Amino acid sequence: MYALELAGEDDRFAAAEAASAATGVSVVAPGLATATALTDRVRNLAYTRRASELVGETDADVESARVLLEAAGLDREGTVAVRARDVRDTAGVDTQRAERELGQVLVDRGFAVDLDDPDHELRALFSADTCLLGWLDVESVRDYGARKPTDRPFFQPGGMDPLLARALVNLAGARPGATLLDPMCGTGGVPVEAGLVGATAYGADAQAKMARGAAENLAAYLDSDDRATGGWATLRGDATHLPFADDSVDAVVFDAPYGRQSKIANLGLDDLVAGALAEARRVADRAVVVGDRSLAGPAREVGWTVEDEFERRVHRSLVRYITVLDDADAGR
Repeated sequence: MYALELAGEDDRFAAAEAASAATGVSVVAPGLATATALTDRVRNLAYTRRASELVGETDADVESARVLLEAAGLDREGTVAVRARDVRDTAGVDTQRAERELGQVLVDRGFAVDLDDPDHELRALFSADTCLLGWLDVESVRDYGARKPTDRPFFQPGGMDPLLARALVNLAGARPGATLLDPMCGTGGVPVEAGLVGATAYGADAQAKMARGAAENLAAYLDSDDRATGGWATLRGDATHLPFADDSVDAVVFDAPYGRQSKIANLGLDDLVAGALAEARRVADRAVVVGDRSLAGPAREVGWTVEDEFERRVHRSLVRYITVLDDADAGR
């Protein structure tokens, strides 16, 4: 078993993303989840900070944590350090005291403490009425979270935050060997993140300017000797009539435009979304779509099965709806 330290404010969304890289994910307290097994894709998660091999679970107080650690089998060698967190300030625990007392337990068991560069790090995670103890196993590489759309060589207002884009491609199943298409790619934020986790990334946009700009951004982030990407391409294309064969990609991700009119043949937004959803189902059997309203109804109308849906508030007047879709008739 593993303890997961979730990021962001929506634990259900973070857990759904974590399930793309782990099995048996379950939220157990604010900001904390457990999982039965991990893959190396945990390093690519946007909303999981760390995963630790679980020692045990107990009440959220220092005494209970100390008793749990004293009773645990410790099959490790080398130096150790203890890091304690009061997750989201929900437990009211003195984390310094927790580190001292748990560290003393380890010293009494024959371990040497090295606070700067330990061989093993014990995580003591207190949240609400729960404490998880675990040995740190993996930390997600979240350096992309500091990037901004304005940092890209080609920028247009409205670009998606890299953290959210990364979470969307993970929900869609992006990984080495997979192919992912964004048929409304804009400046290319979604294909960039898909490529960075090793998928083959395709981007299409109705405007030639955006397709060219997205190509510039993908080249900047993916064309490097130290990037293990599966390749990429962009093109000018109509999201309602894609130049892709049936079932030719693994997943589609798109952020539907907001407003009344689209850039494609003066289609109304409803017609554009319906056409894009139908085309997505033709070329793939999984999709993650974003809109300023729920797209679950339109998706069902063209044959998709709604696996899950999330609401994420961008600011006071804008809520993004994220809908995860599966094709129940895949292989038809």
